[in-house]
Amino acid sequence: MIGRALLVASALGALLAPAAAAQTPGSQPTTQTDPNALTSPASLTAPPASHRLTGKQAIAIANHQRKVIDTKRHHRGTYPRAFLKGTDRWQVSYYDPRQKQKEVAQVIIDDRSAAATEVWTGFQVPWTMARGYAGAFGRKLNAVWIWLPLCALFFLPFVDRRRPFRLLHLDLLVLLGFSVSLAFFENANIGMSVPLAYPLLAYVLARMLWVAFRRKPGPPAEPIRLLVPATWLAVAIVFLIGFRVGLNVTNSNVIDVGYSGVIGADHLLDGKDLYGAFPKDNEHGDTYGPVNYYAYVPGTVVWPWSGRWDDLPAAHAAAVLFDLGTMLLLWLLGRRIRGPTLGIALAYGWATYPFTAFTLESNANDSLVALLVVLALLVRWPAARGASTALAGLSKFAPLGLAPMLATYDAVRERVTLRPRVLVSFVAAFVLTVAVVMLPVLFGGGLHTFYDRTLAYQGDRGSPFSIWGLYGSLGVPQAAVKVGALLLALLVAFVPRRRDVVTLAALGAAVIVALELGISHWFYLYIPWFFPLVLVALLGRYGEPVPPGPPAPAPAHEERTPVPA
Repeated sequence: MIGRALLVASALGALLAPAAAAQTPGSQPTTQTDPNALTSPASLTAPPASHRLTGKQAIAIANHQRKVIDTKRHHRGTYPRAFLKGTDRWQVSYYDPRQKQKEVAQVIIDDRSAAATEVWTGFQVPWTMARGYAGAFGRKLNAVWIWLPLCALFFLPFVDRRRPFRLLHLDLLVLLGFSVSLAFFENANIGMSVPLAYPLLAYVLARMLWVAFRRKPGPPAEPIRLLVPATWLAVAIVFLIGFRVGLNVTNSNVIDVGYSGVIGADHLLDGKDLYGAFPKDNEHGDTYGPVNYYAYVPGTVVWPWSGRWDDLPAAHAAAVLFDLGTMLLLWLLGRRIRGPTLGIALAYGWATYPFTAFTLESNANDSLVALLVVLALLVRWPAARGASTALAGLSKFAPLGLAPMLATYDAVRERVTLRPRVLVSFVAAFVLTVAVVMLPVLFGGGLHTFYDRTLAYQGDRGSPFSIWGLYGSLGVPQAAVKVGALLLALLVAFVPRRRDVVTLAALGAAVIVALELGISHWFYLYIPWFFPLVLVALLGRYGEPVPPGPPAPAPAHEERTPVPA
């Protein structure tokens, strides 16, 4: 009976996803022609072929925009240039000669109606992702009728009706609270989206430290309480897998992150340098660790890169495998910690959490970080843990902060240890893995190029998607947060001394969140870095549900001797 239900759920999930995609006009993932390509008109006084406006007319329309007038007032000497954008639009860009020809304003004009459809100034000129373009990230997943049901599916099974003010309820709502910030981001309101994310990150950090330092490792005090049977969640997982994969195939786009992975894999297969030679349409795509590009090699072998930013099926395949792999490892980890119910609950939590689906529908590489971090918790041998930590750290670098904590963990005795048997095994495997992974770097552009294209670039880049980049002039507080995160990574390597996998997950989540709080470029795709650890820390504290015992025997009827009248 359950087997039939699983098959039906899987089929329904796969069928529903294309139906969702069909409701989005023009929702094909990508086309072979870039609709935003810029070209210079041959003349500013004559309309180009199939156009109504001239370049001078487009500039005149742009000059009358209020934001452009204000920008020219603050940037003396600003001058415009007109470009053809695609086949039916104009782009007028304004440059400040005093700031190395920096573009300070941009106006998009529809050629047919002669109306300015977009006017951008400030950081929204260089950062197109700050403009709130519909479907730029996540496509149809952002629709309210999809996002909100996912939120409900994530939250409701863990509601305890007898204890409505249970702290777990607040924890789950905070994790969903990033949706409010994302809503402002999707509406191009970066001034609200960025500051709204930081209280939530701070709460997660504080809550994980509370869990790690307050709980005592050992048998859980109470069982996990689910609103529905665990078998229902298992059936839902199959349905959700079909839905997520179907939506990815029919209605998702590959952002620059996934494109980078395919380019890097192609370089590896062709024997080219991995760093310093990426194409112009993704010039800084070589900013990740080598493991990221290795992970795209299998898909690129099956679907070779065409040389263009097209549909990139290899990136779709990689994103799906990262997502399903993380779900599978969470299931295995939960079964090992407590039993089948926790394994199902962890996998279900990943499958329903909107931001894991957001990452999948963007075909980003961030679920690879989650997969490797969960793997580091799942393996029990120090050498395997060292190797998996190195792989995670050389994907997107932040997991390197987990290395001290994982190096001193004795999984057998469930405590901190400095015993050579554990430390030497971990460090030897870590170093050996790093050496092997870095071979293409050493025989390619070298360590200097690797550092310059990765850590140095990420450290110097500006970004309006963090409070440090949005507000500026916060160098000292940002440095303090970074130092605090590094000190935390070292501290949790030694305290608390008694720890199990649940405590380890809480400590790891705290370290990753602390590191994210200090970076200059933060985005919602980074939530999956710490989300599986948070899920393990929150749900792993509870045990398996207690099965109902046999009914108590009914009291025997006492025979009484009749009393004579």
